[in-house]
Amino acid sequence: MTAPRQVLRGTTYLVTRRCAHRQFLLNPSKVTNETFLYVLAIAARRFEIHVHAFCVLSNHFHMIVTDPHARLPAFHQYLDALVARALNAALGRWESFWAPNSYSAVTLVSPSDIVDKAAYVLANPVAAGLVRSGRLWPGLWSALDQIDGEALEASRPKHFFDPDGPLPDRIRLELTHPPMFASSGQFREELEIALADQEARARAKHRQFLGADRVLAQRPTRRPKTGEPRRALNPRIASRDKWKRIEALGRLVEFLCAYRAAWAARRAAEPATTFPCGTYLLRVVHGVPCAGFG
Repeated sequence: MTAPRQVLRGTTYLVTRRCAHRQFLLNPSKVTNETFLYVLAIAARRFEIHVHAFCVLSNHFHMIVTDPHARLPAFHQYLDALVARALNAALGRWESFWAPNSYSAVTLVSPSDIVDKAAYVLANPVAAGLVRSGRLWPGLWSALDQIDGEALEASRPKHFFDPDGPLPDRIRLELTHPPMFASSGQFREELEIALADQEARARAKHRQFLGADRVLAQRPTRRPKTGEPRRALNPRIASRDKWKRIEALGRLVEFLCAYRAAWAARRAAEPATTFPCGTYLLRVVHGVPCAGFG
């Protein structure tokens, strides 16, 4: 049984999801770019998620987000489900769009961890040997000057979505700086340095790049030639600082122990059982009392 996920207010995450069989189902195109951006903007507004950076590659996506109200699972359930249905309709397919158990939400402990992972997200097209700079990626890629800058505008795609339905014709997505930073200028400055470093190191590893034109020409049914990594760790916390990482892991262990104790008490029909702060599914689906949610 998978350990329960702790979902706390105000946490910043690196979130990742991979397509089924690693196929290029998110390969950049007008339909893909419009659909993903539109659904992301809808989901972020509906669940009040703050988006800081994102990159949608051909067979997976990454984003850095902050969850002010402990609603991240609902946000991603909505995002993933609607993107899958809309793009499956556009591609004329019926199978699962996302790989099972490929959802990952890693808690970022400190400001330096946020900068490091945001640079990782934006350098991904270069690290994968696709383009020489993230700015050249033909898919969705958030530019640094869009953070607390002009909002991204998304129009409702003409396919799949009901023109007379409840979803708006147009919606705006504002990228913000993470709450651990005093200003957008501070975040952008640190991110620019980290991104330049990661892209430079990635360029040093690749003799040549596929290029935007060849990326756009790829079929959605294709997949990378390299083998799929298996049995790898799926971390829930990221921190370069050893002691901060140990502290964060200690808090997670405390949560898991308190959760299991509360679950045992509930099964024993003990009255007034309260689950620890960060309990999500039991609180949302079954309405169990949880610390921090009176």
